[in-house]
Amino acid sequence: MLRPRRALSAGQFTGLFVALSLATFGVAGYAFAQGNVFAPAFALLDAAFIAAVLRWVWRQGDRFEEIALDERSLEVRRSAQAEPAFRAHPYWVRLQVHGGEGRERVLLGSHGRQVEVGAFLSDEERRDLARQLKDLLASAAGRGRNENHTLG
Repeated sequence: MLRPRRALSAGQFTGLFVALSLATFGVAGYAFAQGNVFAPAFALLDAAFIAAVLRWVWRQGDRFEEIALDERSLEVRRSAQAEPAFRAHPYWVRLQVHGGEGRERVLLGSHGRQVEVGAFLSDEERRDLARQLKDLLASAAGRGRNENHTLG
């Protein structure tokens, strides 16, 4: 099960929203006192925008990818899809790592189809994922560890 890391807890997100809103309304109050009658309305719009963006960021942390592997099947399921994003026999699945330092992509492919896994992970986590998948695919397909695998 792959999940993105959350930088803040739900309480910390709420605290961040409150702090940003207080700062926004503080500046708007000062601007209103200086004669800007539109400042409170803009502060309200800004607070609504901040709330929407923070909610979107929090919801992005709810996504996941599930990679199920046994000796007969490899399936990749995503939180946003009811059906598996990828399904194949592990013997025919090839693991590829594309890209250089800074933005590597981990791809699983078979019979002309490819799917990227772990796109929301950090580079180090993707490298660990690639190593784990390589070992798991080798053992699930009955291949030896000394055999060459496609790692680009």
